[in-house]
Amino acid sequence: EKDFHTANQAALHGILLAMAAYVLFAVIGLTLVKPFFMGQIGHGEISASNMNEIYQGGVSYLTIICLLSFGLLGQVTMERLLQSTGKTFYAMITQVTGAVINIIMDPILIFGLFGAPKLEVAGAAIATVFGQIVATFLALYFNVTRNTEINLNPHGFRPQMEMIGQILYIGVPSMIMVAIGSVMTFFMNRILVTFTSTAAAVYGAYFKLQSFIMMPVFGLNNGMVPIIAYNYGARKKDRIMQTIRLSIITAVCIMLAGMLILQLFPAQLLGLFSASADMIRIGVPALRTISLSYIFAGFCIVCASIFQSFGKGILSMVVSIFRQLVVLVPAAWLLSKTGNVNMVWWAYPLAEIMSMILSSAFLRKIYREIIAPL
Repeated sequence: EKDFHTANQAALHGILLAMAAYVLFAVIGLTLVKPFFMGQIGHGEISASNMNEIYQGGVSYLTIICLLSFGLLGQVTMERLLQSTGKTFYAMITQVTGAVINIIMDPILIFGLFGAPKLEVAGAAIATVFGQIVATFLALYFNVTRNTEINLNPHGFRPQMEMIGQILYIGVPSMIMVAIGSVMTFFMNRILVTFTSTAAAVYGAYFKLQSFIMMPVFGLNNGMVPIIAYNYGARKKDRIMQTIRLSIITAVCIMLAGMLILQLFPAQLLGLFSASADMIRIGVPALRTISLSYIFAGFCIVCASIFQSFGKGILSMVVSIFRQLVVLVPAAWLLSKTGNVNMVWWAYPLAEIMSMILSSAFLRKIYREIIAPL
């Protein structure tokens, strides 16, 4: 009964923190979107009229996303509650539902089909947030009706600073890791636009392709974390080690398959983005070079979730900072000084190798201090 009460309190405090985060993002949407987007626009190859069109569209999109981000934050919070109690099937349903709604509404609102207004870029943003809002309410429904391990009834709820501190202790490293990814992307774009806007377009196309390849690994991690955490609580060392080994092997195999796809079919994949001849010329060596990092990335991604399973999210944060800000961005900047954009892509394999070395050291530390004594 005590554990049930603690779980409920943690869930309600998580929702409270998500609401506070929404207020922050809404303020960002009102104040920082324009200067942020101006810092992402390259110069020299784009006419003033096209530059203004890109700027207006980008500002419109980001403003809508930030001001209505309660959908994204609500969806993530409700899905994590499902995942934390092993209800990953319902979390999958909510994610798929939100994505399908987004996909269906995108062309309708962008091009004004079936009598809908033609909203162009703003339509894409509205489709995105609408899918997130629907997914939020669906996940809430599943938590109320299917998740018997927690009770989201707020009656008698009082915020407790101790509980908020415990959540932030584990959650802040994850927040920083996500934020670091955005910071890294910002600087990489700034480095690439010094060569050509096409190089930045290649980088954007790569990120979309990467998301498809890494999605199974992230799904694997979502299933792995509660298994390790539950067996750590039950002091079942053998099951913990079996889960870690199986997860690492599976993730590495998935990433190797992704690497082979990018190595063998880079031009065809870029063709999905209506790539120009110049984009193909820059993109083919880019995809082949970056994909070499996948040999190490699968191991590193799983290690980050292993650290979080034992409440050591700070270790994951340290690895992320080291990989993206200490190694990747400085290496890309130094390689850009060669004047050859193809050299910039080698920053990725270098960063993943260094990340693997640091992750291995932290994994040995986790085993020695936490797993071995069980």
